[in-house]
Amino acid sequence: MLMSLRFSCFGLALLATAAGLPALAQPDLAPTATPRAVERQRVASERVSIKLARLASLLGKDGDIRIVAFGSSSTAGAGASSPAATYPALLETDLEDRLQIGASSRRSVTVINRGKGGDDARDMAGRLERDVIAEHPDLVVWQTGSNDPLKGVPVERFKELTRAGILAIRAAGSDVVLMDQQWCQRLSGVANAAEYGEALHELSAELGVPVIPRHDMMRAWVTRGLMTPQQMIGPDGLHMTDAGYRQLAKAAAVQILAGAGLVQPSLARN
Repeated sequence: MLMSLRFSCFGLALLATAAGLPALAQPDLAPTATPRAVERQRVASERVSIKLARLASLLGKDGDIRIVAFGSSSTAGAGASSPAATYPALLETDLEDRLQIGASSRRSVTVINRGKGGDDARDMAGRLERDVIAEHPDLVVWQTGSNDPLKGVPVERFKELTRAGILAIRAAGSDVVLMDQQWCQRLSGVANAAEYGEALHELSAELGVPVIPRHDMMRAWVTRGLMTPQQMIGPDGLHMTDAGYRQLAKAAAVQILAGAGLVQPSLARN
């Protein structure tokens, strides 16, 4: 069980607090199966649903973490005021800060930005080996599915190439997390854009790959009053602003920790 690793129960509770979440309930070790004990054990079982096995193993030690952020312009940082304001740069800082909790020594997190504006699934397939696998990452965060409807890539071709990419990343020994489309005016105007997001989530279910549900999260941020669409998306109606990327990085960090079994999946829903 992952929680027997060097992250203590106290450290996990602090980790949840640092993520802006309530402290995690701990399993009841008493021999009597009271209703309260049964509920605690149910919560504990949910918490340790591990889809990022390599990352979970590494987080049981005090070593460094290497991540490749792979994708198109959202990953490259179109719309950000500087490279430091892109979501991969902010994710690096956020994850590194969170992962000091429960570690006995300073843990380094490196996030390599391999985003390229305009890329669709065909373009990314062509550079997967060079830009991702050759970096020998522990984890790949793959943002995809935004340019394909804009460029007319057939949905089935998009799904086929993405499935092959996931399998290649895993075969190289890396974990992978997917990130779906942004919620924005430009994509809302494309008739079949939603089908690419659906295809991504179908692959998630088929292959057991976690998804950072950017589309639904962005809608929720507006609904909950965290920011307006204008604060989140720039004047081009497609790319995120500094504020949008900042919120995305925080949410992505929590989703990644949930995939490694360190945060309850229900608490990672944003």
